[in-house]
Amino acid sequence: MWLALGIVYVVWGSTYLAIAIAVQTLPPLFYSGVRFAIAGLILAGWLALRGVDLRISRRELGGAAAVGMLMLAGGNGLVSLAERTVPSGVAALIVASIPLWIVVYRMIAGERVGRDLLAGVLLGLVGVAVLVVPGGLNGTVDPVGALMLFGATLSWALGTFLSPRLETPRNALVSTAYQMLAGGVVLVVAAVGNGEVAQLEPATFSARSLIAFAYLVVFGSLVAYTAYTWLLQNASVSLVSTYAFVNPVVAVVLGALILSEPITPTIVVGAAVIVVAVAFIVFRQNAARRAERIAPTAEAAD
Repeated sequence: MWLALGIVYVVWGSTYLAIAIAVQTLPPLFYSGVRFAIAGLILAGWLALRGVDLRISRRELGGAAAVGMLMLAGGNGLVSLAERTVPSGVAALIVASIPLWIVVYRMIAGERVGRDLLAGVLLGLVGVAVLVVPGGLNGTVDPVGALMLFGATLSWALGTFLSPRLETPRNALVSTAYQMLAGGVVLVVAAVGNGEVAQLEPATFSARSLIAFAYLVVFGSLVAYTAYTWLLQNASVSLVSTYAFVNPVVAVVLGALILSEPITPTIVVGAAVIVVAVAFIVFRQNAARRAERIAPTAEAAD
């Protein structure tokens, strides 16, 4: 369990660094699309060799495709575009606000949200503002890149919110394979429309970027996803959810050590506020879920 959790902590935290290195010479949308398409094909092939039935209904395909397009194409694709101009640590901290936006989507859907969760959302948004606004004013954070990251968080959060509400394949790994294939196809199509494919110059691809790409395919898209799926089936949600506020810390440290990205007092304050807000929301929601599970048991005992 701790090995799987460590993989999710370190690998997903390090993907922001790998993306920043990859987009130095690789076209962001095209490389992202190829990354997920290859990972999806490898996963589907591995499942087929194990005798897993990959046949799914049209509704399941539609649900998996929708989640893949929102989380991988919209979420990860925009992160790749943004990291051309935004430091990887800052990008990870902004993306860490995803749990806040999930609460907002719950409110929009008409679900009752307690004042404590709403306060947590507001606190997290303050942290994002502390992180982005001063950087935007002094020119250290590209405003267009920051907007892309906000779009990425909204898209990933919407995919996460809709995932349990859509009909997707029952086998989590089968669903993941179709999600990656759908996200990969959409990203490649977007790369064609954006002119990236027409302007491809493989001779300009650096060895560092290609190594980062391979790392993202193998470790980011296959190893970490598999570990995460296994954890969801074998560990408590409260434990698994801790990745949401550990990943950005890993990303900030790696960005500073390897890419010499600055860690300013503003980044430290903004990071602390975001991490505290996300941790509060995650633990508060998990406590509410446990209470819901205990209530029927107590009623049955009475």
